[in-house]
Amino acid sequence: MNERQGGQGLGDIGFGYRPRAPYATNPALSRGRLFDEVESPTRTPFQRDRDRIIHSTAFRRLKHKTQVFIAHEGDHYRTRLTHSIEVAQIARALARALRGDEDLAEAVALVHDFGHTPFGHTGEDALNDKMAAWGGFDHNAQSLRIVTRLERRYAEFDGLNLAWETLEGLVKHNGPLIDGRGNGLHGPVPQTIRAYNELHDLELDRFAGIEAQCAAIADDIAYNTHDIDDGLRAGLLSLDMLEEVTLPGSILRDVRHRYPALDPVRTGHELMRRQITLMVEDVISATSANLTRLKPESADAVRGAGETIVTFTSAMAGQEKELKAFLYAHLYRHPEVMRVRVDAEKIVHDLFDVYFADPRAMPDGWREGLDRAEDRVKARHVADFLAGMTDTYALKEHRRLFDHTPDLS
Repeated sequence: MNERQGGQGLGDIGFGYRPRAPYATNPALSRGRLFDEVESPTRTPFQRDRDRIIHSTAFRRLKHKTQVFIAHEGDHYRTRLTHSIEVAQIARALARALRGDEDLAEAVALVHDFGHTPFGHTGEDALNDKMAAWGGFDHNAQSLRIVTRLERRYAEFDGLNLAWETLEGLVKHNGPLIDGRGNGLHGPVPQTIRAYNELHDLELDRFAGIEAQCAAIADDIAYNTHDIDDGLRAGLLSLDMLEEVTLPGSILRDVRHRYPALDPVRTGHELMRRQITLMVEDVISATSANLTRLKPESADAVRGAGETIVTFTSAMAGQEKELKAFLYAHLYRHPEVMRVRVDAEKIVHDLFDVYFADPRAMPDGWREGLDRAEDRVKARHVADFLAGMTDTYALKEHRRLFDHTPDLS
């Protein structure tokens, strides 16, 4: 591991080293990578991380992984890939407005969903159930596992060897994981994170930098908006239903007042773009006030602030909470979504049971040596294989191994 003591060379060239706020993460002072590498003469460490993430196998797999609706149900629904791109766009906008490092915010946004299973949170819940005896399954920990172990592209190391700040943002974008005494704040810290932290201390008791916080709230803005869009497209939500919810309702009333003859599809799109704008501008306003109050003079001061700095205003936070509750009740728990969820859980359960009972059912490169492995090792290996699957591959595997596969359409 190395720590840059200045921007010599790169700073003179000026690639990505634009003026930032004092509290921003400075790429010229990155804490380095687990395995030392020669610096790029044309890219900052965070630009390099962003590029590695985009060129990874895990990134491409997101194209066929569920966001809310199973990927093959329609070409226009969001997938994990399109969701990640939308999050990255919003994260960059926030980082730019707050004078943070845009490339780091983008990198954290693009990598934050790498560990998601096929079939969205349904697949994660099913895999967590199967892994209960061996520490469970957590998609955030799996994301770290992918970028530090499972991606195998480079001659000198496993994983992507991302910079400390990118890994910190990946692990802690939603806040610290442990308190000052080392106790987990949200339950036990997954073994994957604890093991890596022993090699490369990510300061699990502190907050992440401003850029990772931008990525975290960008995730909320993105799915709170595009899940409405997908719900309308699927016919599970209606504009009239949304009028009863404070945030989208106030926007809809204004749109309908201004454009009384506008068709429902364009009305929905107008709602989406205005809601994103409203939420982004609210975050910029609230965060600017927090920065004025806290006056952090360095990225380290952001980490030690004792609170999340990138936030909504209290009014918007209440409206966002109301919107989440609405989406949970009317979209995520809609009978049609729940029907598919039951079938998707069965597919994940079935595949895990087959692979665990007979690792030879897995392809070359995954089954070697598992016939003699401890159950703990075998189970984690099976979980790695299953979590990496796309929706389409999981369905294909189930059809290969079973006489009947549920129809998820």
